Amino acid sequence: MPAKKSNAPSPATALEFPRPLVTVDIALLTLSGNGLQVLLVQRPRAPAEPYPARWALPGGFIDVQKDHDLQACAMRKLREKTAVSSPYLEQVGSWGGAERDPRGWSATHVYFALVPRETSEPGKGGNAADARWFDVTLGGLVPGAGALAFDHDELLCAALQRLRSKVEYTSLPAFLLAEPFTLPQLQGAYEAVLGRRLDRSAFRRRALAVPGFLREAGIIQTGAPRAPQGYVLEHRGGPVVFARPFEPR
Repeated sequence: MPAKKSNAPSPATALEFPRPLVTVDIALLTLSGNGLQVLLVQRPRAPAEPYPARWALPGGFIDVQKDHDLQACAMRKLREKTAVSSPYLEQVGSWGGAERDPRGWSATHVYFALVPRETSEPGKGGNAADARWFDVTLGGLVPGAGALAFDHDELLCAALQRLRSKVEYTSLPAFLLAEPFTLPQLQGAYEAVLGRRLDRSAFRRRALAVPGFLREAGIIQTGAPRAPQGYVLEHRGGPVVFARPFEPR
């Protein structure tokens, strides 16, 4: 009896179709005296490059030999393009289409990352002409950077919206602070991301009552008559989820 023919494609022909360009992009956020900042890289100045000399989110193409998953690619691109590593990285979503990159049909996987400003001095790497912190509004506008390359204005807005949607019930803003930090510094981080003031007494009570959130790290010598208590995150592997949000002022 003759063997049945299989309809499955052979390994040689299974992937014979046009493939999109696949990248990751990272909205790397920190805090400064003016509020939130985003780290941008300047694209190469060569005329043949898409959007030459324009500012963009750090990122780049997936390398199937180096990256075992998307997050590994995001972490590698952060190191290569900016010399910055982040204690917290979260995927926001995916964007794709035929018009977003002049080099061809492309898909990108977008992350946001949070770092303390004091420990994150950027350096330029890869094909980036420069890397620099920019102030960013809660609506995603970056004064001084102009329109970002590709669709990165949209990607940055989406990353900020995702962060803000999780702020009131998670420990995420603490990842923007160098440890140890004080409770007023922690409250300031929450207020910077939320864009509104919080009640001081209520914030203190809630922050100290959340299980698994903060651990005392000793007195911080600031020169003030009454030195404040310092705190560190009890868990840095991911955000702690609160039972209820912080109260507005």
